[in-house]
Amino acid sequence: MNVIRFADLCAQGQVAGKRVFIRADLNVPQDDTGRITEDTRIRASIPAIQMALAAGAAVMVTSHLGRPTEGAFKPEDSLAPVAARMGELLGREVPVLANWVDGVEVQPGQLVLLENCRVNKGEKKNDETLARKMAALCDIFVHDAFGTAHRAEASTYGIAQYAPIACAGPLLAAEMDAISKAFLAPKRPLVAIVAGSKVSTKLTILKSLANNVDQLIVGGGIANTFMLAAGLKIGKSLAEPDLLSEAIAVIEAMKARGAAVPIPTDVVTAKAFAADAPATIKAATEVEDDDLILDIGPQTAQALAAQLKQAGSIVWNGPVGVFEFAAFENGTRTIAQAIAESSAFSIAGGGDTLAAIAKYGIEKQVGYISTGGGAFLEVLEGKTLPAFEVLARRANP
Repeated sequence: MNVIRFADLCAQGQVAGKRVFIRADLNVPQDDTGRITEDTRIRASIPAIQMALAAGAAVMVTSHLGRPTEGAFKPEDSLAPVAARMGELLGREVPVLANWVDGVEVQPGQLVLLENCRVNKGEKKNDETLARKMAALCDIFVHDAFGTAHRAEASTYGIAQYAPIACAGPLLAAEMDAISKAFLAPKRPLVAIVAGSKVSTKLTILKSLANNVDQLIVGGGIANTFMLAAGLKIGKSLAEPDLLSEAIAVIEAMKARGAAVPIPTDVVTAKAFAADAPATIKAATEVEDDDLILDIGPQTAQALAAQLKQAGSIVWNGPVGVFEFAAFENGTRTIAQAIAESSAFSIAGGGDTLAAIAKYGIEKQVGYISTGGGAFLEVLEGKTLPAFEVLARRANP
């Protein structure tokens, strides 16, 4: 994807003395006291900031945090806890500025964090007046928030339209490169794992992938619906019988291309959804009326693992069972380990997927771990993200 990259501007000496506005994704989880409970996104924002400071820029950073009401700032909306953690990581104080839209005083070598951008009236609707005011604050706009790349808001899209230069920060550029490698020119076979509780939430993703991948592995409640579509009984397992025709259409679309949606041959069941519920491994043809399917069986897991190890590219979104419960984690663990051992380029995204990756300690064996939830899902749907579109347009006027 042809976009201007902030790293290139820095290397070319075009950043020294310039006002740089970085849109980061600092929307981190907090407890009831405001303490940050997980700081991955803050740590992911640091390279762009360090790059800008090292290049001699006057640096402004902003992000949304939580779901504030536009025009009604409350103490819990503040980025102050983020500034404190960012300061620890950078080894310097990071001042927080409120009411910044009409002007910011920042000198080369300085860094300021601009208060929660979602508090500004017109942010979510991409108000042109607001976007132009933001653009006037800077010489270079750096989009480095993949987690917001699917939203056309004033601080993510409008500012990119009107800033003198609009470019991709290192985090966003890495996402673009990984997505291009996985989807635009993938090494075959391309295998996608799509799991979750409902087909309905990922139906467009399944349909899009059915036109592109060589193998589509489904898991969780989604797999139950596909098992129903294949004529198997699933007991009282979570499924969506009203979407059987859609599941059959996906299976047929894959079959028409000589591809497949593997249906589990064995499963792990329980009589109740509980961590201490006795687990029973049985053939997929032997599920009883009062059974809950909570994981794929070991035979199925091994068959899928063998296929993953032969893949050229792997896209992973969602655990294939209730991996939070020890008795029902084997399928997800086996899949994770197979991805880690595969020579394929792998890209993974989604909150539960990242939790599984962390649980099984395979972070360094996954080719790329996406930082965006909704944005990653929209990529899987085959959509062009607004951030990608506007940055490509600005690079090719």
